[in-house]
Amino acid sequence: MDEIAAIEGLGALAQSTRLAVFRLLVQAGPDGVPAGTVAERVGVPATTLSTHLGILSRAGLIRSRREGRSILYSADLDGVRALLSFLVQDCCNGRPEICAPLMDVIEQADCGCAPAAQTQGEPATP
Repeated sequence: MDEIAAIEGLGALAQSTRLAVFRLLVQAGPDGVPAGTVAERVGVPATTLSTHLGILSRAGLIRSRREGRSILYSADLDGVRALLSFLVQDCCNGRPEICAPLMDVIEQADCGCAPAAQTQGEPATP
């Protein structure tokens, strides 16, 4: 990812409705959410949502697919991973162990799942 693409991705997330949409789609996972459901859950009109979905899509953070008459939206985990990797690519000036927790989160995105919740004092399971 280059700097221009990173700025576009960060800019797309730097607005409250788009951030809410993105977080909803991340939570939904790879199955995605129909556009109408996204609009309802976020509380915006369909025409407004369309603009926000376009910005997130052009930034490489979400993708869409048609199923029958519905368009389903989901987070583009490859795009998210690329943005996160860009942000930490030169982490800590040659001391990557400092950024290990961040890299663990990025690697967990490879499986398409969120990090497992853990209770205090318990080690995380691989």
